[in-house]
Amino acid sequence: MLHEIHIQNYAVIDRLALEFRPGLNLLTGETGSGKSILVDALGLALGGRASPDVIRTGEERAVVTAVFRADGASSKVAPWAKWFDEVGLEGGDEIMLRREIQSNGKSRMLVNDQPVTVAAVRALASMLVEIHGQSEHVQLLAREAQLDLLDQFADSAALLEEVGELFARLRELEREVAELSQSEQDRLRKVDLLTFQVRELKQANLEIGEDVRLEEEKTILSNLAKIRAAAGSAYNLLYEDEGSASARAAAAGRALEELARYDASFAAQLEPLASARATLEDLALALRDYLGKLDANPHRLEEVEDRLALLDRLKRKYGKTIEEIIAYFQNAERQLQDLEHADERHAEAERERDKALADFRKAARRLSERRREAAQEMIKLVREELAQVGMEKTRFEIRFETLPDERATARGTDEVEFRISPNPGEELRPLEKIASGGELSRLMLALKTVIGRSRSKNAKEKGQRAAPTFVFDEVDAGIGGRVAESVGQRLKRLARDTQVLCVTHLAQIACFADHHYFVEKTERGGRTLTSVKYLAGGEERTAELARMLSGSRVTEAAMKHARAMLQQAVGAK
Repeated sequence: MLHEIHIQNYAVIDRLALEFRPGLNLLTGETGSGKSILVDALGLALGGRASPDVIRTGEERAVVTAVFRADGASSKVAPWAKWFDEVGLEGGDEIMLRREIQSNGKSRMLVNDQPVTVAAVRALASMLVEIHGQSEHVQLLAREAQLDLLDQFADSAALLEEVGELFARLRELEREVAELSQSEQDRLRKVDLLTFQVRELKQANLEIGEDVRLEEEKTILSNLAKIRAAAGSAYNLLYEDEGSASARAAAAGRALEELARYDASFAAQLEPLASARATLEDLALALRDYLGKLDANPHRLEEVEDRLALLDRLKRKYGKTIEEIIAYFQNAERQLQDLEHADERHAEAERERDKALADFRKAARRLSERRREAAQEMIKLVREELAQVGMEKTRFEIRFETLPDERATARGTDEVEFRISPNPGEELRPLEKIASGGELSRLMLALKTVIGRSRSKNAKEKGQRAAPTFVFDEVDAGIGGRVAESVGQRLKRLARDTQVLCVTHLAQIACFADHHYFVEKTERGGRTLTSVKYLAGGEERTAELARMLSGSRVTEAAMKHARAMLQQAVGAK
């Protein structure tokens, strides 16, 4: 149930906090007062399209917060419990959706103060609210929308998910079979190319890092004479020459020992000097060993340069680094193996495809049976509802067409069409060819009522006491008089099982409200503001109904009529 909505800097709304209650909540007010803005703001909190255009002039951001409660349900059986598990959030019997829009176009979506994606919230929204906007009845003309309504009534979500997964697997295997069925000439041509590439790379016997080592070796071999001279000179100066650093260090050591015999304070310097002398001798020995290892083989430089040239050529063909070349080689080997065994994989893929098709057909048939069974019950209930809103002679049917495999979708093999005959003697025809705007509005109300009761029943059977909140924005389009009164009664009946929010201009509907809100637009400080007042007393409601009946000039006759309507509505409860 929608418990609260808080709106800040949205359109003509400065700051607004509104609490809703169980049952039928009605919003009334003058045309343009902002009633539909409240519905739009709720849609924004439920993941609707965000635009900085909705931010109140002069403000930096708009914020809409909607709080829902699963009254009487524990967190484990709340309708959103599974959603919380899937997105990895913690939830309970209350859920708070907050949407923030900044003037630079950026927006943020939070659930219980935890950031989530808008797409995830849209998936959650269908569990919380069913919004019927001013033009939604036009969408009823689309076959997809009609099938969606039937699936909601049939409670076929689990079957739909199974069919969708099987359909995705079937299409994947069909694509693989098509790829494997390419011409033999193309396959052989690719086999030849991959065979050459694999052979070339295998013969290269690449090692990661060898290009760096070879470049270093090339530098040494290209400057061998200079390296020999420098290393030899350093060795001689350190150790071999007369008066070398090592010899001088030895002489200095002897002199220091002599000095220490007379002045003991110099004894501590003997060890550092000996260590320095050992270091010089170690370096000298290392230079001697290095000189001994220098190879004067003139062919080695040529071998290194040839290997580097090969590596450079392979890099130009297969990758910028040896790591990339090796990855290409491994991938080419796998492709070659697949192509060489294409016939085997082709036959295996066809077997898998045929099995996937059989599985899909079986699941789609179960889904179709569920839909057809539900359709009969839905037709009966919708006819009963239509009879209550002035369309008692209307015939309503759901036609099925079984799609062939090539036209099947992730929703199965059914295509449905809602057909209607509003008047006796007329044949059943598709909605777009016969239904008027008022008839579509009433048909949508009948469908929503039937589906709402069905979803509420299913929720209770699953241990979920919460049912979606239904929002109707100007459900009275194209109707009036006795029909409007019947619509009010149907909304009242729907509100027995679930919470209903309704925007209306008709007193014949508003009189049935369990909770009545008056939306008013005023001007203050040169700015337009929308405010909402809860009409708690009978006189307040009577005055508002009288305004709706007679306009800006409320007469005593209108007040008397309004009181009679309220009394009659109470008696109808």
